[in-house]
Amino acid sequence: MLFDKKSTPPLAERMRPQNLDDIVGQQHLVGPNGPIRRMVAQSSLPSILFWGPPGIGKTTISRILSREVNRPFKTLSAISSGVKEVREVIEQARRTSNLVLFIDEIHRFNKSQQDALLGAVEQGVITLIGATTENPSFEVNSALLSRCQVYTLKALTEKELLDLTQKVLENDGILSQRKIEIKEHEALIQLSGGDARKLLNLIQVVTDAHPENPLEVTNQLITDVVQKKPALYDKNGEQHYDIVSAFIKSIRGSDPNAAVYWLARMLEGGEDPKFIARRMLIAASEDIGNANPTAMIMATNTFQAVTMIGMPEARIILSQTAVYLATSAKSNASYMAINNAMKFVQQTGDLGVPLHLRNAPTKLMKDQGYGKGYKYAHDYPNNFAEQNYLPDEIEGTTFYEPGDNPRENDFRKRMKFFWGDKYNY
Repeated sequence: MLFDKKSTPPLAERMRPQNLDDIVGQQHLVGPNGPIRRMVAQSSLPSILFWGPPGIGKTTISRILSREVNRPFKTLSAISSGVKEVREVIEQARRTSNLVLFIDEIHRFNKSQQDALLGAVEQGVITLIGATTENPSFEVNSALLSRCQVYTLKALTEKELLDLTQKVLENDGILSQRKIEIKEHEALIQLSGGDARKLLNLIQVVTDAHPENPLEVTNQLITDVVQKKPALYDKNGEQHYDIVSAFIKSIRGSDPNAAVYWLARMLEGGEDPKFIARRMLIAASEDIGNANPTAMIMATNTFQAVTMIGMPEARIILSQTAVYLATSAKSNASYMAINNAMKFVQQTGDLGVPLHLRNAPTKLMKDQGYGKGYKYAHDYPNNFAEQNYLPDEIEGTTFYEPGDNPRENDFRKRMKFFWGDKYNY
């Protein structure tokens, strides 16, 4: 059977799932006990925000949801639509009950555009499903956010990408007619980066470039076909994540020159300055922490400043802070401490609070020993009174290990002075 390539939809469209069982990945949402599966079972659909990287099913799940609960579906792109288009859809919805409005890249809507949705969502005129690659806590205004359920989608794992690849070769109407064997898959997995759409596009490019039958797909064949000079910056694609990763790693690695270079790449590519400022705020805590607490203040002020000023002047503020963070002393001790503590909590469960640390607002609690023996630190020399603050079962456990920098070395000496050998300082 011959196919006309000009009239045949792309592979990613041909393989778009038609029901929840067809979806590869996102089992925490669409699996047997997932919230999306329950919505379909109950024929209910609240307003939703789907948050996650590109190419992992946000649009597809939205379409399936609408179809499964038998609701009309309308799509808008925040890139090309404004308040006028939003109001037109809302008027249409008033005539068509239970309309589902899907807005892709909803984080690109400004405040007035988002505000235009509020009344219709609150009154139930429309059911909103928004898709965003950015944290909705920052990019969606609080009034709209409070009216939506937020679900996080995850990049596909290596196994899920391999499962999807096999599914394509077995079920696609065109490729299933050929004898195609994936001899090596590392290049496919690496280049797709957890993005199902990118994986399908790669498969199509490779198989179109090599029509021979049978075909053995190797890492070399893949890289030979797709090798090309990348764009300066694709803020919706892989380079968005690669370049911001290089930026943060340059800050972590104390290289201000590299940090400013990657910052320039992002700004020249049209990246949102607030996105960059948020990433620096995270780095100020994760990678610098108490080695230099002023870094957090600088990063917070930077976020506020670029929000008020905008480009092109915001580039100066971003550069100043990037250089400051890169040249600052570094410590990930607080980051590691909370990770260690959360892992420990997951392993040990809900250990009891020692009685002397418990609050005793009632006589019964006091009679039971709540608060008995507690030492108020400010009543003692150096504002310190030695007593156990952890559950009895884990007394003496160390989660925080001060970093090797002047400030945290002072912390270490102070803790050693207070606690002696109780903690590993």
